[in-house]
Amino acid sequence: MYIANTCPKPDFRKTLPSREGDRLLQFREALREAMTEEMRRDDRVFLMGEEVAYYNGAYKVSQGMLDEFGPKRIIDAPISENGFAGLAVGAAMYGLRPIIEFMSWSFSLVAADQILNNAPKMLYMSGGQWNMPIVFRGNDGAGGQLGSTHSWCVEGLYANVPGLKMAIPSNPYDAKGLLKSAIIDDDPVFFLESERMLADKAHVPAEEYYIPFGQARLAREGADCTLVSFGRPVNFCLDAAEELAKEGIDVDVLDMRTIRPLDKDSIIRSLKKTGRVVVVDQCWPFASVASEVITQVVEHAFDYLDHQPIRVNSDDVPTPYAKSLEAEYLPHKGKIIRAVKASLHRL
Repeated sequence: MYIANTCPKPDFRKTLPSREGDRLLQFREALREAMTEEMRRDDRVFLMGEEVAYYNGAYKVSQGMLDEFGPKRIIDAPISENGFAGLAVGAAMYGLRPIIEFMSWSFSLVAADQILNNAPKMLYMSGGQWNMPIVFRGNDGAGGQLGSTHSWCVEGLYANVPGLKMAIPSNPYDAKGLLKSAIIDDDPVFFLESERMLADKAHVPAEEYYIPFGQARLAREGADCTLVSFGRPVNFCLDAAEELAKEGIDVDVLDMRTIRPLDKDSIIRSLKKTGRVVVVDQCWPFASVASEVITQVVEHAFDYLDHQPIRVNSDDVPTPYAKSLEAEYLPHKGKIIRAVKASLHRL
């Protein structure tokens, strides 16, 4: 079993090759396996959300879990995010370890008082008496023609709050390892998935493993520019890197995995090599995670910069419904390639 900070191998900072015994799992299957393993290990863990039980999950993430764990641990909630998020806060204070599924993080806005004003502050306000071991998880960002009100990227807004942790996996392997770490964590963890990635497949080891928070993954290695990203846009960065390589431009692609905590050291280590950084983030640009990453770079590694940092965000407009407009709105491959070339003065 690979446990965070206790086993020096494998090196989770680098992309791991598939090995004999690895299974090809969908993103949703990796999430399900993480929850199932932790629920078998600890009977204090339970899952609650809309349609997670009898319907097997709106996106089939919890398929079959009701049959194994029963209705006391796989609990269908009414359409009341504020209500069941508040229940989770109370349950955590009494020693349970809830996993709360939001069908969409857009719907978490109606639970903002519970998840932002109560859960992250409880340990501090109670003088260390009450931990908040809650995982809030669900789909984040544009899900594919869901319109403006169902396509929120909440990380730029929610990451501002101290007392919480935030994980945003980009692939099934990381999704499992990070979710298992989230479930055993004593702090509230906001776990942001993407509906557009739930069918993505990757090799996932059969043996148990945990990926530590605050440890970025070097998804691709190069020397010309550093691409920093997290979640679904990591895959846009890898696509862009493939195209850039055809023109002789090789880039580091850093998958941050978590933005609370943020692995600042890995960013600076890469920047010392490349001298240039482009941050790719599906939030809107104003007060985004990209803005914070660039601030950290300027504050802590200014002397290593050979060009001003560049950010690539979703366009600063409400998410369009039209398929073509939504694709252009996102931080796609073309935008990333242009940003890297701008940093190299090769436009």
